[in-house]
This record gives sequence, C-alpha cells and structure tokens, in this order.
Amino acid sequence: MEASLARPFYFPKDCEGWAAGPFFLALSIKTDIEELLAPLVEDLGYEWVGLEYHPHPSNGVLRVYIDQPETGIGLEDCALVSREISGLLDVNDPIKGHYNLEVSSPGMDRPLFSADQFARFSGEQVKVSLHAPVAGRRKLRGTIGAVEGQTIRLQVDDETVEIDHADVAKARLVPEF
Repeated sequence: MEASLARPFYFPKDCEGWAAGPFFLALSIKTDIEELLAPLVEDLGYEWVGLEYHPHPSNGVLRVYIDQPETGIGLEDCALVSREISGLLDVNDPIKGHYNLEVSSPGMDRPLFSADQFARFSGEQVKVSLHAPVAGRRKLRGTIGAVEGQTIRLQVDDETVEIDHADVAKARLVPEF
C-alpha cells in the first residue's frame, strides 16, 4: 500500500468520479486544496492549470501550476503566488505532515489536467499514461483529436483511440523543436 501512496496523484479541475482505489483519499485532498487555492490564484490574475500532490511520510510535494497565456510566467510570478498560497495553506492546513510547496509554469511539456485542456490543445502531440490499458496499452503518444464531454480521441500511429478522461493518470504535451 505504501508503494502506491508514493506515486503522484494528478488532479484536474473537473475530476468528479475519481473515488476508486488510492484516488478515494486523493479526491478528498484534491477537493479541499483546489477549492482553497484556485480562487486565490485566479484573484491574483493567473490561470489555474492544476496541481500534483506527491505524498510522502516525511516530505511530500504539492506542485501548483499557474499560467498567464498572454505574457507567460516568470520567477516573480511564481514567488508571488507561492507566498500567497503558503499563507493560505498554513492557516487552513489541508495536508497533514511536512511537504514542499512548488509553484510552477506549465512549461513547454505542459501537463493536461482536464478534458477542457485537451480540447484547448487539439491538434497537438501528447503523451498519456492511463490507469488501465486501452487498446492494449497504458502509455500512448499521439495527436489530440476531438474532445466530446469527457471522451478524448487520440490519433495514435494509424488508428484513433478513444479514452475517457477519468482513465488518464498523467498527460503532457510533447513540445516541438
């Protein structure tokens, strides 16, 4: 059980229905943290992208992704948001134990946390890890196609693969150089 708790949990903005296995605990933490932090980040003028929580008994990591599509994110933006989030987390204490807070831009290999984010980057290359195999594979790399509701279509090699967003463990854009 501890090995599964050491894996990262990726929390999209709209992850209703993720109450299975280790995600039951994660859903509760996700809900508390997101409801607490997303409005603050947006009030500061930034886009809330999502968060990752890597629990660990002695030193976990809470990573918050923010963006500002017009200008991008700089070190000063991350520092400002980190200070504000840190104060709010100290007062509300949604995570028990020690953890490090990291505030980051999504970067060129942007993580995708929701079906809406997949739709926003339709036509882009993406790497996806799944909770359970789809089409016999747990790791896919392809082009984001149509997104309807929570159903995401990826063009993988020469076939179209449909995945439900709830089956996505992790997804990141593949930058083109």
